[in-house]
Amino acid sequence: MRPRSWSDPGKLFRRKRAPSLHVQCRRVISSPNVEFEPGALYVLFQERRLNEKETESLLTRDPDLRLKSIGSLWACVASLKSVGISGLELCHLVVICPSVLAAGEIDPFILFVHDKLDGKVDPMQLKRLFMSTESRFLAEFEEKVNLLIDGGIPREKILHVLNNVNLRKALSLKPFEEIERLLNFLSCYGGVDLIFLLELGGGDEDATGAVLHKLPTFLNYRVEHLESHVEFLRSFAGLDDQEIFRIILVFPNIVSASRGRKLQPRISFLKECGLNSNEIFKFLTKAPLFLGLSFEGNFAYKLGFLVKIGYKYRTKEFAVAIGAVTRTSCENMQKVIEPFLSYGFSCEDVLLLSRKHPQILQYNPDSLEEKVEYLVGEMGRDLDELLDFPAFLGYKLNSRIKHRYEVKKKIIGEGMSINKLLSVLSERFAKKKLEKLVHKA
Repeated sequence: MRPRSWSDPGKLFRRKRAPSLHVQCRRVISSPNVEFEPGALYVLFQERRLNEKETESLLTRDPDLRLKSIGSLWACVASLKSVGISGLELCHLVVICPSVLAAGEIDPFILFVHDKLDGKVDPMQLKRLFMSTESRFLAEFEEKVNLLIDGGIPREKILHVLNNVNLRKALSLKPFEEIERLLNFLSCYGGVDLIFLLELGGGDEDATGAVLHKLPTFLNYRVEHLESHVEFLRSFAGLDDQEIFRIILVFPNIVSASRGRKLQPRISFLKECGLNSNEIFKFLTKAPLFLGLSFEGNFAYKLGFLVKIGYKYRTKEFAVAIGAVTRTSCENMQKVIEPFLSYGFSCEDVLLLSRKHPQILQYNPDSLEEKVEYLVGEMGRDLDELLDFPAFLGYKLNSRIKHRYEVKKKIIGEGMSINKLLSVLSERFAKKKLEKLVHKA
């Protein structure tokens, strides 16, 4: 049965007001001699409706809570509220991470956030930090923030930085020396706004530098503009930060593409074709120009051409074909198709070739004709073999096709599968060549 003094939790809430200043959490001295009642947590978090069993579970997970007086618990709760963590978010935090009420490093950290940072760090940033980081890693947080300021980040921008990075990775777990090296890196490229891009790339300085090398004007964009593009790709395309950064790495100009006129309709099209977020990511890394090219002056013609040769609109096959032809023109696609029709292939055959090997639609027509002539004239093979292995047309004629054919012809004669001849890795091919020659000798 609950002790009499806790029979009306609501009454106790009305009677005992939480301390108004968070600094009292530091001033209250907890004594191990104070007998702690589990009902205290029940009262403090009644809006979460924790029962005695759940409260006892918290105490079991963090026995240090038993050393805290009721007054100090109230003060710590008030302290957390002073930096914006309140209501259900506060209750959820305590249930998941009860150490926020007991760890000695928490109060100095909150004092710094409240007094020196005006309590303007995003509460959700703080909550994520508390839930993902051992409290001992918070002890040097103030010194590390001061290091950023001393390293050149203006005080008026420090809150922007803290609210847009992963605090655990960027500060709490990062040694002083590494932070100093980061600041030196940023200074080479002109500013702290790059922290957003560096954080998006998981701290990969080489990759971040590669983005800036490809698109120096990246620095001209406001962080708010970049954030809006990233958030769009997160929410609408379902991509995570690592995937978004990889897309930026291969196609930095994505930041200049209009969300309304290009990004939204293009990604909507991929969704209509049945691609999920992972397939959208793979598509955009292989065919990033899809996001930048004109629809009316480019893709509209290609869509019509693909439908004409037999592709069904809004299918995954159709999306793959579109990805394959982003770097070519409609005129080139026509020139690729015409020789096959002249060889006697039907439109269905051409469709089959491109389904198996979509890249065929973007190849150089003259190069294709040379390979077909070599296949038929020198190798004495039937054109129908291309229907089984259209990738033949993607290999280099001299260094791969001719070289391997001549080598194998000397060893085993002319009868060989063009698939096995060309698809074997170079190292394995060389090893087999040597083994055959030794065996023959």
